[in-house]
Amino acid sequence: MIRNSRRKFIKSSILAMGTVAIVPRHVLGMGYLAPSDHLTKGIIGVGGMGRGHFKYAGTKTVAICDVDTRHIQKSLEVLGSGVKSFDDYRELIQLPDVDIVHIATPPHWHGIMAVDAARQGKDIWCEKPMTRTIGEGKKVVEAVKTHGNIFRLNTWFRFDANFYGMNTEVKNIKKLVQSGMLGWPLKVTVGKLTGFDWKFYWVGRTNLAKMQVPKELNYERWLGPAPHKPYHEHRVHGTFRGYWDYDGGGLGDMGQHYMDPIQYFLGKDDTSPIKVEIDAPQQHHDAVGTWRKITYTYEDGCQIILDGEGTQEAPYISGPDGNLYRGFVSDIPDFERKLAQFPDPTPQVTDFVEAVKSRRKFALNESNGHRSCTMVNMGLIALRLGRDLNFNPKTQEFIDDDAANRLINQPMRAPYTL
Repeated sequence: MIRNSRRKFIKSSILAMGTVAIVPRHVLGMGYLAPSDHLTKGIIGVGGMGRGHFKYAGTKTVAICDVDTRHIQKSLEVLGSGVKSFDDYRELIQLPDVDIVHIATPPHWHGIMAVDAARQGKDIWCEKPMTRTIGEGKKVVEAVKTHGNIFRLNTWFRFDANFYGMNTEVKNIKKLVQSGMLGWPLKVTVGKLTGFDWKFYWVGRTNLAKMQVPKELNYERWLGPAPHKPYHEHRVHGTFRGYWDYDGGGLGDMGQHYMDPIQYFLGKDDTSPIKVEIDAPQQHHDAVGTWRKITYTYEDGCQIILDGEGTQEAPYISGPDGNLYRGFVSDIPDFERKLAQFPDPTPQVTDFVEAVKSRRKFALNESNGHRSCTMVNMGLIALRLGRDLNFNPKTQEFIDDDAANRLINQPMRAPYTL
């Protein structure tokens, strides 16, 4: 009886919508697909990356949000006037006709927006880094688990495209590691000489003079949970990555792109390094600077070396039984023929639309995404404090270091909270 009533409701809802092609999932209920087979989407942050996802296959953008009216205007010129627009994300995530919320803001907003969207029952597509702090990442994991959302972190190298200087897909590196031909433990070096640029142009300025806030920008809402600082154009939009309040420079920008695949092919998706060591100048309290070297060590002895100077001649992966170099070249004799004899890695769910429809975890989700983002944030905390740190992967806290642990859960400016 209930099922028949539901069918009548669905049929009447679709008929009432007439020729409208897109039927949001909330009308049909979990597990029911619209006749158009599309999902509806709201994008928060349309200044750059967000605009690049208007036409993502299998979805239709029905709402956008931005605190800069110029971004809204440019977006509506592309999308058309039928799309709803807001400058407060809380209005967008409450829309019943939005299935997916795409968060394309600076990272200091990622955690709170993802948690709020999860509470509203939305599935979530979030740009990297997943969160600006380790504590925010833990809250996102908890919220998604509680509310049953499908979460995607938008760095794709663990499952798609050539992996920078390696000139191959990560699945082939994973296959090599799983084969055991390199031995164990392994050391991975990430720097210019192995094909990875740390983008040290993302540094902050230390002499910012207060500027007038442009009329098109709601600066208070742009800051949101971040501490209040006088407006300067270098703090916002394209150069925000140079300030600790919003991101973490080149490491914040590229760290998850580079290190998430390493977590995957080393089989570390459910853990974290136990130590992070730094070689870097003393950092400014507000502006992000550069660094020379960051070393992560796992409990089993595996290491990841981030080479900031780009001068360390090393294989991309070195092991006791062999090495892998830039361009997917190895010093193991008859390397490619031997590798072909081993099984491929386990297939992953790499289509986000299908993940949402089937309710299956996406390849890079809230759990493994939080672990690789934790590596970024471990490094940033060590840089800010100017010292090496020991970490407990189970409790996700630093060992005997109150100052470091205070940076795990950083205060948010009222009225924002998690």
